[in-house]
Amino acid sequence: MASNVNPTVRRRRLGMELRRLREQKGMTAEEVADRLLVSQSKISRLENGRRSISQRDVRDLCGVYEVDDQRVVESLMQMAKDSRQQGWWHAFGDVPYSVYIGLETDAASLRAYEPQIVPGLLQTRPYAEALIQGALPETSTADVEKRVQVRLRRQERVSAEENPLRLWTVLDEAALRRIVGSRSVMREQLEHLAEMSRLPHITVQVLPYEVGAHPGLNGQYAILEFPDTSDSSVVYIEGVTSDLYLEKPLDVQKYSVMYEHLRAQALNVDQSRQFIADIAKEYAR
Repeated sequence: MASNVNPTVRRRRLGMELRRLREQKGMTAEEVADRLLVSQSKISRLENGRRSISQRDVRDLCGVYEVDDQRVVESLMQMAKDSRQQGWWHAFGDVPYSVYIGLETDAASLRAYEPQIVPGLLQTRPYAEALIQGALPETSTADVEKRVQVRLRRQERVSAEENPLRLWTVLDEAALRRIVGSRSVMREQLEHLAEMSRLPHITVQVLPYEVGAHPGLNGQYAILEFPDTSDSSVVYIEGVTSDLYLEKPLDVQKYSVMYEHLRAQALNVDQSRQFIADIAKEYAR
C-alpha cells in the first residue's frame, strides 16, 4: 500500500462515486437494495463512507448500474481495495474515533470551536493524560497511554514542515480556566498554546466570559476541508457513544456561518495571545 493512501478518504470518495452512479441511473437506495437482496441501510452506509466496501460489492453495484466502461469498474474496484487497507491509527488497536482521525489526517484545514478544553491538536502530554483520566475514570492506565499516544501522533499534522494542517480554533474562556491536572500543568499548557498560536498556520482566538450568549453555546464542533475539491467539507460533532458527521452543503454552510460569528465576537489574535499569557501567569502564583 502506498503510504499516502488514506482508507477513510478512499471510502468517502468511492461512496460519493457510487451514489453518483445510482442517481444517474435514476434508482433509489431501496431499489438497489432489493436488486442485491441486502438492506437499504447497507447501501446508505456504503455511500456515506462509514462502512468498508469489498471489490465484490463494487462489482455487483456496477452491474446494477450497468456500467459498461471496464476502466471505470477497475478504478472503483481499486479504490475499494485501497479503502480496506489500514491507516496509521490501526496500529494502536481499537480507536473509538478512527473515522474522524482518518478525515483529520487528510484534511487541508480545520476550524474548531471548543467550549470546555484545549483542542487535542494543541495539548501537552501532561494535560492530555490528566484530561483523559478525568473524562474516562474507568479507563485502564494502558488505555489512557494508548489514547495519549494517538493524540500526540495526530499532532504531527500541525507540526509538519511541509503542508501542515491549517488550524483555526476558537476557545471559550472556560477552557483556559478549568484546571486539568494541576495549576502547573495548566501553566505549561497555556504557555504551549500561546507559543503554538505564533505559527503562521495556526490561529487561536478566545471568547471571554464577558461576551455573554453566543452561537457556540450548543457545544463543540469542527469543520474539516480537504485539498481535493471532489471531497465535500465535513462538520464533526463529538458524542459520548457516537459521533455525528454532517456533509450536506446546507448543514456545512450553517455551521460555517455560525463559526464566522464566533470569530467576530472573539478577541483578535494578539489580544487572545495576551489573554492566554495572563491566565498562565495566574497559575504560576
